[in-house]
Order: sequence, then structure tokens, then C-alpha cells
Amino acid sequence: MARGQRKTLEEKIIAKQDLIAALQTRIESEKRELEEMYEEKRRKELETVSDLIADAGLNADEVAEVLQQYIDSRTANAS
Repeated sequence: MARGQRKTLEEKIIAKQDLIAALQTRIESEKRELEEMYEEKRRKELETVSDLIADAGLNADEVAEVLQQYIDSRTANAS
């Protein structure tokens, strides 16, 4: 049975290099998408915190003070 022409080793190498380059491009694209998802998650978390602050009628300085007190009490208890 006759076969088609076989690829030379050089052609196989070039094909493999092309495949690897395509996969690297795909990986970079997927990494960018993942980073965008992380950014969206952060934005949503910040929106939630912002809404909570607004609902409580606090300003940023008050929230920072309360958080600092909380952190100080946790570190004091951990010691």
C-alpha cells in the first residue's frame, strides 16, 4: 500500500516549534483572562465593602480607625 510522502525530520521540528509557539500564545491569553477575573473579583469585593461603609454612614477615616483597633486587639491577643 502506498503512503503519502513522509515528513522530513526538519519539517517535524518546525511543526513542533510552531505548535509550542501557539501553545505559549494560548497560555499568555489564558493568563490575561485569569488576571481580568481576579480584577473583577477585587472590584466586586471593594464594591461590597464600599456599600457596607455607606450603609453604616461611616467615612474612610472612621473605618480605618475601627480596623486598626481590631488589628491591634488581635495582635495583642496573639502574643
